[in-house]
Amino acid sequence: MSYSEELVEKVREVLQEEDGLSEKQMFGGLAFMLNGNMACGVVGEELMVRVGPDNYQAALGERYTRPMDFTGRPLKGMVYVEEDAIAADLDGWVTRGVEFAGTLPPK
Repeated sequence: MSYSEELVEKVREVLQEEDGLSEKQMFGGLAFMLNGNMACGVVGEELMVRVGPDNYQAALGERYTRPMDFTGRPLKGMVYVEEDAIAADLDGWVTRGVEFAGTLPPK
């Protein structure tokens, strides 16, 4: 699966000040890793965000989100964010992923 280079560039801009940032091909898209832990990524035209299990239901309750079900089963703690929500608050969604990834031990 391909991914939006335009969205990837926007996410890179948001993350440019983060230490420990790397990129990795995952889930048919491009994932942004902080200290080896996935924070967010781009699949197709959507953002995937690792919000964590405690914030999962709240994130799903927001408009333009859905479970990340790349494998055919939802990955608890991870959501897809559609274009309308990305346009409204890309920084906020990326920050959620960064905050969760920051709670995990470095790999």
